[in-house]
Amino acid sequence: MILKVFKEKSNQKYINKLLSTRQVAVSNQKMSNVGVIFNINEFSDFESFRAFITGLGVQPAKLKIIAFVEDPKDSNELWDTYFNPKDFGWKGKINNTDLHTFIETKFDVLISYYKENQLELNIITASSQANFKVGLTNKDDRLYDLMIDVKPKEFSVFKDELKKYLTVLNKI
Repeated sequence: MILKVFKEKSNQKYINKLLSTRQVAVSNQKMSNVGVIFNINEFSDFESFRAFITGLGVQPAKLKIIAFVEDPKDSNELWDTYFNPKDFGWKGKINNTDLHTFIETKFDVLISYYKENQLELNIITASSQANFKVGLTNKDDRLYDLMIDVKPKEFSVFKDELKKYLTVLNKI
């Protein structure tokens, strides 16, 4: 139990280091590739999110969706990638090659669709090389460039708000 607390502190220190050195340089280019992070405990309608993003003009091949599950038995083969707490080590070390690929991909927009303050989800969001990060309000607002304050179950409100802001920012 004590080791778990130390591991969490180690990972939080890693997130703080990443966020303090982050260079915000949002470009004006249209979005062509998008990454999405889910917490399956909060929202699990994978297909409606895929339909929404492709409806914004993003090719299905340029959309990558990953889902966080507490227990790997809760996974679904239809998801692109899923990860769980066992995929993380000390000091932000990630033990999953799919997650490394996701983090290193330079997405035009990263959507972190979770509200719960989950350390593993925050590590992925903070580590991502995405140009523009969108998220639901969270304990740590340094993670995002744009925050939309809705509950994960209010997907239709989120869609409308995100589309409005992406249009204003000339991303779509």
